[in-house]
Amino acid sequence: MSYDLIIKNGRTIEGKPIEIAINAGKIAKVADKIEADGKELIELSADTYLSAGWIDDHVHCFEKMTLYYDFPDEIGVKKGVTTVIDAGTTGAENIHEFYDLAKQAKTNVYALVNISKWGIVEQDELADLSKVKEELVHKVLTELPDFVVGIKARMSKTVIGDNGITPLEMAKKIQKENNDLPLMVHIGSAPPELNEILAHMTKGDVLTHCFNGKPNGILDQSTNKVKDFAWAAYNKGVVFDIGHGTDSFNFHVAETALAEGMEATSISTDIYIRNREKGPVHDLATTMEKLRVVGYEWPEIIEKVTAAPAENFRFETKGHLKEGYDGDITIFTIEAGQKTLTDSNGFTREAKELIKPVKTIIGGTVYDN
Repeated sequence: MSYDLIIKNGRTIEGKPIEIAINAGKIAKVADKIEADGKELIELSADTYLSAGWIDDHVHCFEKMTLYYDFPDEIGVKKGVTTVIDAGTTGAENIHEFYDLAKQAKTNVYALVNISKWGIVEQDELADLSKVKEELVHKVLTELPDFVVGIKARMSKTVIGDNGITPLEMAKKIQKENNDLPLMVHIGSAPPELNEILAHMTKGDVLTHCFNGKPNGILDQSTNKVKDFAWAAYNKGVVFDIGHGTDSFNFHVAETALAEGMEATSISTDIYIRNREKGPVHDLATTMEKLRVVGYEWPEIIEKVTAAPAENFRFETKGHLKEGYDGDITIFTIEAGQKTLTDSNGFTREAKELIKPVKTIIGGTVYDN
C-alpha cells in the first residue's frame, strides 16, 4: 500500500507511539508502526509530539472589518492552528463576502453568524434590534451550511444598549428554529447580569470569556468563590470557553475556579490583529501556556483545543486522530524554558514549559512553522 503522506516516529501527548498515513486529505491509517511507502515522509525526532489539528473556536479574521479583524493564515496555519471559527465578526449582510475570502486561506475557516445583520461594524451591534432579522439568519444558514457552524450574540453593556436580555432571547429563538444549532454568548460588564444570561442558556451553549476578571464574571469578588449560579450553569452542561481576548482572561479567576474543581471546557483566543501583535494574546500556543501555569495538565490542554471544540461545533471529522478523519495534524514540541505570560488585566505568571508548533498539516498538506 502506498500513501500520500506518512508520519513516522510520532508520539501522543500521553507519550504513546503513533504513526499516521494520509491519503487524499484524510487519515487513512493510525498505528504504532506503519510499514508502507509514502510519496512524502516525515520522520519526527524523539522530542516531538503530534495531535489532531488545533482548533481555535473564537477568532476574528474577516480582514475587511475595521474594529476587529485579522488574516486567517496569520492566526491559523502559521501558528499551528488547522481550523479557526470566526466568532460573529460578520452578520447575514456581509458573511458571503467573508466566505469568498475565507475559501482562499490555507487554514480551515468557519464562522458563527452574528445575529445582528452587519456583525461587529460598530461596538453596539445589538443596541438596535431592528438589525436582528431571523429570516436573514435562516437564509444564510441555508446558503452556507458548510461554512456557518452556529450563531453569536454578544451580551454585554457596550453591545446591547438598553435592550437587556432581549437579544439573547432572540438568539435562543433563532437557535430553536434552526435545528438547535450551536450558540456562542459573549459576556462582559453588566447589564445584563450574568445570572440572567446563564438562566437563558442551555446545555451545549457556549459561554465565552468564562474566566474574565470583571465584577459581572463568574467569581464573587467579596468571597473569592465561584458564584453558585455559575456552578449551576456549568453543571447543567453550558460550555465554558476561554475566549482570552484583550480584556477577558484573568489568571486569578482561572486559578480559583480550578482550585474549586471547575475547568474550562475549551481553550480559545478571541484573537485579532491588535492583541496578536501587541498582546496579551499573541497566539493559541501562548493561551495554552497560560492554562498550563494555571495548573492544567498538557493532555487536558490538548483535548481542549481538539476534541472539545470539535464536539461543541459538531465537526464530525475533526478533533481526533482516527481513520477517515480529516488529515489535520499539529506537530509540536514542549520545551523547558522561561517566559513571562500576561493576562488581560496586566497580571503575570512565569511559564517554565513552552509549547511550540513545528509543522501544521491541513488536509494532508504540510506547512513548516
